[in-house]
Amino acid sequence: MRRIRTVHLVLHAALLLGVVADHAAAEPAKSAPSPIYGVTIPDGYRKWQMIAPAEEAAPLDELRVVLGNPAAIEAIENATLPYPDGTILVKLAYKRKQSPEFPSATIPGAPTTVQVMVKDSRRYASTGGWGFGRFVNGQPVDAAQHQTCFACHAARVKDRDYVFTRFAP
Repeated sequence: MRRIRTVHLVLHAALLLGVVADHAAAEPAKSAPSPIYGVTIPDGYRKWQMIAPAEEAAPLDELRVVLGNPAAIEAIENATLPYPDGTILVKLAYKRKQSPEFPSATIPGAPTTVQVMVKDSRRYASTGGWGFGRFVNGQPVDAAQHQTCFACHAARVKDRDYVFTRFAP
């Protein structure tokens, strides 16, 4: 069962990377900064290397892929904790959609969010060195949603420098 789940995650990752590659030329214009943290959607992020696929169960029911800038890739490959300043992680999320060509497969549907974490230990000292941005249709969500970011990470993955993602070799 675990092997089947792993195969499905790998297939989802491949499909998500196809979506990322297909939309590379359609990268949105510079986003407004997120409230609280001032994080924006980074230029060129769709060309970054994949770190890992992810799934989100109901009620979100999403397929996700996490991309990292070169600093993130080097740190995660070398299991470097804490992550160095300059690390940027971007999570792309999509609604699940049944494949019309292969009914047992799930493919990315409509995009839902772009989520960004930026490591800057001085600027974001009060939040473990991380700044957060959550964007829908290229625009940041409200401050209330951003206030939940660090609390969620701190409660669950403080010992991993507040990062949920694990490298998928």
